[in-house]
Amino acid sequence: MELSFLELSLRSISAYRPILDTKELTLVCQLLSACNQKDGMKALDSYTKLFYQLYSNHYTSLGSWLWDYLRYTESPYGQMVEHNKKNTTLEQAAHRELELLIELAATPAETYLLTIQSLLPLEHSLLVDTLPKWEHTVPFTVSDLVQFYGKNGCGQYAQYRTFLWENGILVPVTDPDCPKPIELLGYDHQRQQVLENTKLLMAGHTANNVLLFGDGGTGKSATVKSMLYLSGMEDLRLIEIQKENLVGMPQLIRSLAGKRQKFILFIDDLAFDEDDLTYSSLKTILEGGLEKRPANVAIYATSNRRHLVRQNFSDRGTDEVDAFETIAEKTALAERFGLRIPYMTMNKKEYLSLIDHLASLFHIVMEPELLHAKAMEWEIRHAGRTPRVARQFIASLVSDAIQ
Repeated sequence: MELSFLELSLRSISAYRPILDTKELTLVCQLLSACNQKDGMKALDSYTKLFYQLYSNHYTSLGSWLWDYLRYTESPYGQMVEHNKKNTTLEQAAHRELELLIELAATPAETYLLTIQSLLPLEHSLLVDTLPKWEHTVPFTVSDLVQFYGKNGCGQYAQYRTFLWENGILVPVTDPDCPKPIELLGYDHQRQQVLENTKLLMAGHTANNVLLFGDGGTGKSATVKSMLYLSGMEDLRLIEIQKENLVGMPQLIRSLAGKRQKFILFIDDLAFDEDDLTYSSLKTILEGGLEKRPANVAIYATSNRRHLVRQNFSDRGTDEVDAFETIAEKTALAERFGLRIPYMTMNKKEYLSLIDHLASLFHIVMEPELLHAKAMEWEIRHAGRTPRVARQFIASLVSDAIQ
């Protein structure tokens, strides 16, 4: 395709219109325009800027950048395929534009360099021979992209599985700290309850909001995070929300409605002091508000407090006419979680079984009697038979072995 027609074709893009506003396509359009207007210096400037833009973002070709952009940016056509809908006009426009973009990406860098060279004075054109070239391979076809949309959707939820919700903005977590199920031992009944509820969510049924409460270090957070690595959870997404950002949760929940993915909104270590402004916000979100929670969203929270709200003895000895109403108000939030699961400290047998399991995982060779004796000594000094204490003990043995 001639460069003049290629420029005109790019400017006719409609179904994927926002792609023209990216730095990459803006530079491509500037390069094509300069070549067609026979402005060698401007074309040279646009070419080198485009090379830098690609390689500074770790792309060796326009095709590899295009493959990521088309998958991980929301588009009307991607959303249509994701939801298995039909619109002939949109489909035809999208396919025409995708073929054009693939042809653009397959255009060798030499094509531009030869044009630039012809537009510069001879003494300057020799410099063009030394310029670096990006690759012109294209790692996908239109069919590949359509299949990806149908299986994964498009946009950031197709690219990432874990996020943080901070000040009204979703921040992707590229390397999440989520334990594998094999790393967990004990609390089988509790974890099975969480799993069954999550399966309901994945199946498109209305799932309960879940509160995991109990002693610190027992694996409440690990249970929730480990759901990502279980079979059948490929469409599950985890969004962690700090307590100070709870007020913005309705906005987030609205944005998730209708997505193909299923979402756990995860609030870790949840607790409220008296007169906390976010208390009422969360209570309304859980139940009681006018807005219905989408079926693809569930709220999972962990807390060291059964009732989430700090209570004082003064609450029971108050001169209020009905003190029981005050106490009931403070316990009302926990009761709005449909599933409340206790995590208590392990007994000695469970604790030592976990020690044996972790020792095997980390290839620690030690007589069982000695290992158990050291584990119990560690537990006494660290106040609690919990998975956290067990992991810390095993980490200390690994550290000693390295030294």
